[in-house]
Parts: sequence; C-alpha cells; structure tokens
Amino acid sequence: MAALFIDADACPVKAEALRVGLRHGARVVMVSNGGIRPSAYPGAEVVVVSEGADVADMWIAERVQPGDVTVTSDLPLAARVIEAGGTVVKPNGEALTARNIGPALAARDLAADLRAADPFRQGGGRAFSNADRSRFLDALDRALRSR
Repeated sequence: MAALFIDADACPVKAEALRVGLRHGARVVMVSNGGIRPSAYPGAEVVVVSEGADVADMWIAERVQPGDVTVTSDLPLAARVIEAGGTVVKPNGEALTARNIGPALAARDLAADLRAADPFRQGGGRAFSNADRSRFLDALDRALRSR
C-alpha cells in the first residue's frame, strides 16, 4: 500500500490531500514541526517533529519508499523523494519528476542569488488560486491511481 506524505507546515491543500489519499486507501502521513491540530485530520497519521530547519523534510525523506507520493513545494525534499523512487506533487498541481527537478533546483538557486544581490528586490510568487487547487486534486488523484 502506497503512503501519501504531506509536508504540512505551509501546505495550502492539507484537507484536500487527506480526502484524496483516504479515498485511494493510502496511508496518509502529515508531517509538521508544530501548529497542526491532529483532531482536524481524522484518518491521518499526524507526526510532529522537533522544531528546526528542514526537520520535517528529513523525516519524510528518510521514510519515503518507491511508490509513495509526497505533497511538497520544497525542491530539495522533492529531489530526495524522487531519488528514492517516490512521486512528488506540488500544491499547485505541478508534478516534479527526474526530468524536471534539476532545472527547478537550478532556477531556485538562481532566484536566491538574485535576491541576495539586490536586497531591495520586491515581489514573490502569485497567489494560490482555485485553479491551482483544482489542478492539484487532479494531479494527486492521477499520482495515487498510478501506484
């Protein structure tokens, strides 16, 4: 049985991921370093790790198996999941694969360098939309069906 790991700290689609995961009979594991209410997610295993940078990511990466699905926006975690044989779906519905994780990591590093070179640089990503939520639901459903 495939597991669905949710990097839950800043995930805007926790409830949706839980519903889809349970519908597919997956073991759903929400991993956070605090601030998540277990009673709000019946049917999910809620894991609260110690506080610290990337502790939740490391917990997921150490446990993911081939065939598991992970919901995350964290690109270094996604790379580790893909390397372990897992599937990654971002909250906006984008699938990260062995083919696109390298360019995504490179773009992330370039953006970090540009921000560091210009501390007055403003802006960020676009707002999370209903279309993103819809793409996510479709992508997660496909990912779990293919396992």
